[in-house]
Amino acid sequence: MVKSEPAAYAWSDLVKDGRTAWTGVRNFQARINLRAMRKGDRVFFYHSVVGKEIVGIAEVVKEAYRDPTAEEGDWSCVDLAPVKALPNPVPLAVIKTATKLQELKLLKQSRLSVMPVSAAEFAEIERLAKKS
Repeated sequence: MVKSEPAAYAWSDLVKDGRTAWTGVRNFQARINLRAMRKGDRVFFYHSVVGKEIVGIAEVVKEAYRDPTAEEGDWSCVDLAPVKALPNPVPLAVIKTATKLQELKLLKQSRLSVMPVSAAEFAEIERLAKKS
């Protein structure tokens, strides 16, 4: 899962751009998570601060490489492309009450901007997105 404030870079921006380098991550755990991503991995796109909901699914189209926005340090980025918007966004409030999502990193490490999602968690979020 990647998180972004909609005012900074929204799901609609990714859809319009068709592809983006996920740059600017400056947290060691998030960097580890970026470097673990593989081409073809599906990634939830979460609107943080405003909305606080998972709104879409992106795909890793280029694995980790040196972040060109980093003036110093060993920082990485990946390239993402949009796959699809969720039929219904999944709000944080719903995630917090979902029994099968209680170990989701979004709840455990809420400030982390890039985090892993297990296959079971991914399936549960997709199921919740189909509910109206």
